[in-house]
Amino acid sequence: MKLAALRRYPVKSLLGESLSAAVLGEGGVAGDRRFALVDGETGLVASAKQPRLWRELLSASAVVVGGDRVRVSFSDGRVVVGPSAGLDAALSELTGRNVRLTDVVPEGASLHRSVPEEVLELGVEAEVDATVSTLGAILPGTFFDFAPIHLITTGTLAAIGGRSSRGMVEVERYRPNLVIDTGNGSGFAEDAWVGRTVVLGGRARLRVLLPSPRCAIPTLAHGGLPGDRDALRVLAEHHRVTIPDFGTFPTAGVYAVVESGGEVAVGDTVDVDVS
Repeated sequence: MKLAALRRYPVKSLLGESLSAAVLGEGGVAGDRRFALVDGETGLVASAKQPRLWRELLSASAVVVGGDRVRVSFSDGRVVVGPSAGLDAALSELTGRNVRLTDVVPEGASLHRSVPEEVLELGVEAEVDATVSTLGAILPGTFFDFAPIHLITTGTLAAIGGRSSRGMVEVERYRPNLVIDTGNGSGFAEDAWVGRTVVLGGRARLRVLLPSPRCAIPTLAHGGLPGDRDALRVLAEHHRVTIPDFGTFPTAGVYAVVESGGEVAVGDTVDVDVS
């Protein structure tokens, strides 16, 4: 197997950037989810998991510039660097809410996660039930939903696409850090990696924790990609996984933590250690 793609998302719920190489550490891909937007009215972290309020975030993209700043590009051609009052104003205009960009994780940081099956049924503009999700379950004090690494295989993407009305699905919809090329391997092979170690380039080692429950985000428009209900519908109908102590969810990909870090690059060999 090979590392087919490497991605990071400097601002939570904005589009991210493709990398040819990156350093993996305890916090995952360096610079990933370094920043988030905080809603001035509720104090919650803004997340497209609640698409009625925040789906427009996926029309903007962020890249790291320097060690502690990001450059955000908007669909109208504007480019704004932050953190800055100008970027806060531009993002507030985009979302229609008073938001600020921060790299300081608020105490008890949490977000609203719309029930994805209700979004599928009623649409992205509907006011649906939502749960409150606390961030940083595995790595406290971070903006990660659960763990710092999310990976998915090409076999899984092919399996989802094979049941889609379009015959394909884009990897961008699932927002992974790592895409593993499994060749002609079957879909959802990574489910069997839970509890095992994934070795990248013979250097970095990841411990796989559990399958990744999917929210409504894959169904939404991502930049120039239109919305696609099948990106979640296929999973809801054909790949629901019971995760002990959590429940049963549509899943794709897995969460992992970094056991030992190092630089990784697209094209690196990927091995799964049974130990």
